[in-house]
Amino acid sequence: MQNESEYLGRWRGEIPILAIGLALLAICIGLLASRGIYPEAGGILAGTQLFLVSVMIFGALDIVRELYRHRPVSPLRHLKQRYSSPQLRERAMAGIPMLAVCIVLLPFFSKMKSAIPLFHKYTWDGTFIAWDRAIFFGHDAWEVLQPVLGYPIVTALIAVLYHLWLLLLYPGCLFLILVSMDETVRRQFFLSYVLSWTLIGGALATVFASVGPCFVGPMLGDHRFDDQMAYLNAANEQFPIMVLPVQQMLLDWHLANADGLGRGITAMPSMHVAIAFLFWLTMRKISRGAGRFFFAFFVITWVGSVHTAYHYAVDGLVSVVAVAAIWWASRRIIAWWDAQELRRAQAALRTNTVPAE
Repeated sequence: MQNESEYLGRWRGEIPILAIGLALLAICIGLLASRGIYPEAGGILAGTQLFLVSVMIFGALDIVRELYRHRPVSPLRHLKQRYSSPQLRERAMAGIPMLAVCIVLLPFFSKMKSAIPLFHKYTWDGTFIAWDRAIFFGHDAWEVLQPVLGYPIVTALIAVLYHLWLLLLYPGCLFLILVSMDETVRRQFFLSYVLSWTLIGGALATVFASVGPCFVGPMLGDHRFDDQMAYLNAANEQFPIMVLPVQQMLLDWHLANADGLGRGITAMPSMHVAIAFLFWLTMRKISRGAGRFFFAFFVITWVGSVHTAYHYAVDGLVSVVAVAAIWWASRRIIAWWDAQELRRAQAALRTNTVPAE
């Protein structure tokens, strides 16, 4: 970016994301208010802190990279020149709108997630269990995976990788805000990101309210997954299975009617799978190597969601189909907006052109 007009141009290109995001946010606030739930600053402050931590992590990594690459005589002078450069300031300015979207989005999703039982009882688990068994010839999905993954050390590793998904939401989004990349792909990602959290994680999760294998026992009295939970607890005696304390914490919050960032219980669709799939769709546009890495992470996330008892296999399947549709629609919305911008620019050029005499 060379001047102010360039980052303002990026902001104008992001107007559809902001407009759609604000409209969906207004609907979310209205729905929550109808149940006596109102916005709070706590989640937004927590999200801001997590992004600040991400900035510090990226900053530290960039400092190491710069000093290793250039080996300057005066490290402090070199770093001062880099971080006070107009180009870096322009890039930071350009990212402000999408950073604000990311900070505000997740707390409201968490509010909606916690409020699902107020709009729809958890009644779909039996259906999704039946769908899984239809796909896997009468078996639950976790039973099919168990001969390959049913070793405590493997389960412990999968549990860690599954929770590393959280890095996509903060360092991952910050990377896509700041990195030099195709602006159309960047906008397609963030519009898809907003629509995924609201339509998949909000609307579909409410309509198809379900709790998932790890919670059907304590919450719904359905004990079909007791064997899976018994395996996870037995594995935990040999290696720490990271998902177990998290699942207990989510259950405790639910029973205490507590809401907040990261709280609430829902299985269908899987937002872990949805966001991992969205990152793969995006990162493959940046580099082939990144595409391969994020495809592997997406597969591990989907398999891990089943193996760790958070989700049914169909939760991930629905997420993939929904994200693919959103990705397709987002591309067309961005293309439509760009066409409108081009027409406006051409009209302004014709208006401002004075015929030669």
